[in-house]
Amino acid sequence: MVNFTVDEIRGMMDKKRNIRNMSVIAHVDHGKSTLTDSLVSKAGIIAGARAGETRFTDTRKDEQDRCITIKSTAISMFFELEEKDLVFITNPDQREKSEKGFLINLIDSPGHVDFSSEVTAALRVTDGALVVVDCVSGVCVQTETVLRQAIAERIKPILFMNKMDRALLELQLEAEELYQTFQRIVENVNVIIATYNDDGGPMGEVRVDPSKGSVGFGSGLHGWAFTLKQFSEMYADKFKIDLVKLMNRLWGENFFNPQTKKWSKQKDDDNKRSFCMYVLDPIYKVFDAIMKFKKEEIDDLLKKIGVTIKHEDSDKDGKALLKVVMRSWLPAGEALLQMIAIHLPSPVVAQKYRMEMLYEGPHDDEAAIGIKSCDPEAPLMMYVSKMVPTSDKGRFYAFGRVFSGKVVTGQKARIMGPNFTPGKKEDLYEKTIQRTILMMGRYVEAIEDVPSGNICGLVGVDQFLVKTGTITTFKNAHNMKVMKFSVSPVVRVAVEPKNPADLPKLVEGLKRLAKSDPMVQCINEESGEHIVAGAGELHLEICLKDLEEDHACIPIKKSDPVVSYRETVAEESDQLCLSKSPNKHNRLFMKAQPMPDGLPEDIDEGRVNPRDDFKTRARYLTEKYEYDVTEARKIWCFGPEGTGPNILVDCSKGVQYLNEIKDSVVAGFQWAAKEGVMAEENLRGVRFNIYDVTLHTDAIHRGGGQIIPTTRRCLYACLLTAQPRLMEPVYLCEIQCPEVAVGGIYGVLNRRRGHVFEESQVAGTPMFIVKAYLPVNESFGFTADLRSNTGGQAFPQCVFDHWQVLPGDPCEPQSKPYNVVQETRKRKGLKEGLPDLTQYLDKL
Repeated sequence: MVNFTVDEIRGMMDKKRNIRNMSVIAHVDHGKSTLTDSLVSKAGIIAGARAGETRFTDTRKDEQDRCITIKSTAISMFFELEEKDLVFITNPDQREKSEKGFLINLIDSPGHVDFSSEVTAALRVTDGALVVVDCVSGVCVQTETVLRQAIAERIKPILFMNKMDRALLELQLEAEELYQTFQRIVENVNVIIATYNDDGGPMGEVRVDPSKGSVGFGSGLHGWAFTLKQFSEMYADKFKIDLVKLMNRLWGENFFNPQTKKWSKQKDDDNKRSFCMYVLDPIYKVFDAIMKFKKEEIDDLLKKIGVTIKHEDSDKDGKALLKVVMRSWLPAGEALLQMIAIHLPSPVVAQKYRMEMLYEGPHDDEAAIGIKSCDPEAPLMMYVSKMVPTSDKGRFYAFGRVFSGKVVTGQKARIMGPNFTPGKKEDLYEKTIQRTILMMGRYVEAIEDVPSGNICGLVGVDQFLVKTGTITTFKNAHNMKVMKFSVSPVVRVAVEPKNPADLPKLVEGLKRLAKSDPMVQCINEESGEHIVAGAGELHLEICLKDLEEDHACIPIKKSDPVVSYRETVAEESDQLCLSKSPNKHNRLFMKAQPMPDGLPEDIDEGRVNPRDDFKTRARYLTEKYEYDVTEARKIWCFGPEGTGPNILVDCSKGVQYLNEIKDSVVAGFQWAAKEGVMAEENLRGVRFNIYDVTLHTDAIHRGGGQIIPTTRRCLYACLLTAQPRLMEPVYLCEIQCPEVAVGGIYGVLNRRRGHVFEESQVAGTPMFIVKAYLPVNESFGFTADLRSNTGGQAFPQCVFDHWQVLPGDPCEPQSKPYNVVQETRKRKGLKEGLPDLTQYLDKL
């Protein structure tokens, strides 16, 4: 049964140098959950024989049915390493002197792109990542996305090549081919790491290297794995070579000649690559003997590799015997555990360089220093990265990580939501933490207190946080940075209860749904519609199923999925637009113009930030986009929501009382940016310039009631005179398929306004990878359509990539944008036809 108790884990929590917080990340179906099982079974939580089939971390019923992970799940495990392995941990901050045990907090995360927000939440609370790559299909699009996210969060990766059993049994690769496959994957991963990591940065060496032991090989399904360290140990005594030297010799361009017993760097006729000879050959021999049923050879081999088979397994043969032998010869749990303990950082090491990425406040206040030194005596700083539903309907555990101080049952703490700004009261609650708990896959264990560097759950703070937030006892603490998601919610569905009397239950259910998923948005439209927005079809399907069965518990009617659009302009306004206030005493003169390409993306990704210092921001805008310096300094605000990709610039000269109406103009701009003129969709990539303002001298005649609606009318007039356009979201689709199916893909994409921009063959396999852009609007039912046209051989992955202008002019009837605008207006209950310019433009 379980090899440890909760008290033991609590004891380990204080030994922060022996803690490893790690997540498992990979492309969909590369075998994360299956691999996690071998670690879980090593800890004795599930029976060894069932590892690989249980998928212990897939806790929900739909996860087991669909064989995919949907939510990220956390498990804490306790292991001991042997003396000989501890020598490899050289950094003194990576282990306590006399302690052999390690506490590993593992988070298994989903691979589906629709759930990549779950991955982001998992990465925030961990310091290391086990990147799993299927050695048959290589590095895929999602591997790259999650790896990029990990490096942006300063998380150290180690690599594991999974599914070696397929490479040997299905593809029947030669040893040299297999080596080249591994070599290529390691190179691909290192290229991604080098691209996104700053060299000479605080993390030190991040690239993975088999000869250092930070790359593992094996099969999660069969439960065996190794790093070069395991094989070096077998040979070190025989060769009388130092272990570390041997590990370097077993990878790369090293060849050994068995006749002359000489090593060389070149390939000759009579020598052989050391990795093939000493690592792959023994494995090949075992596979060959067992799969071809050579009884005598099997017994000899087992003696050589030192494996004894239990009596009850002795009559097995074929794959069943193969599993038993490989499992006892190269147990996966052992190899993974050593990789994690030796190569992943402890909280003490990691928080030194992660603090500046995590904390928004000054880098020398108490909280920052507490995080940096991972000090349990400092003030409490804890980040809640997601909410986990409990068995008790409607209540959630707040799941997160303690970065400094300790969190104690019953202590009073400040709970700060993402909109909190220091010194203000909004989004701040002072409340008691009812209980602290330890998360164990499907179970939770109560625990008294949790010190810094650990992951835990809290009971009783879920009413005060929507999804994420910071919990602290330090009066002047700032927030931890908000997580950046790599996907955005672009597909929306309207929901309503089948029985109108159930409406309050639906509203309550939507609130809970918004808590339970880091990405989903629940919006109440002014027309009374309830909108659920998600990242893609699959994500929405799961969310609506949860809403119906768990959160609202009522039957629901749902509309067809709709895509959200953005409004933009194509040119500068063709006239200076004037609007007068209702009392005719104030006038605004403005123009709209499109932003240069790339600026909206820069704002989205935070390179141009409303919180930046205005001088540095102005310098960036003048250098990169050739904006005028004085204008770039006078950006009044960004919108919508104060952070969106539209700006309001003051280009006026010497206007009296201008700053007194600034707040009102900004409010009008936020309103117009949130609801554009054509279909009340958000604006994107528009710059508004204020050229002149004439104001009444008396303050009472230029209040908000006069200025706000005037600003909005003026902005609408600017948009209508600047050739308005619609933008639609576009997916980047990566499709894997054999060569014969490529033709079918082109057919499907052409029917759906998609286009292919890259096509490449995966080296060493018959598979092709086709990359294409596909408008989200056309993506519904795309997977089914694709499979029926390629005979089920193509597998697509779609990620939201960018916005593009919908071709055509929305003002001309019969054009596509015109129809989209009409449909949207009808759905929102606005009057038909585009609004007329004369409603907004005034004459002098």
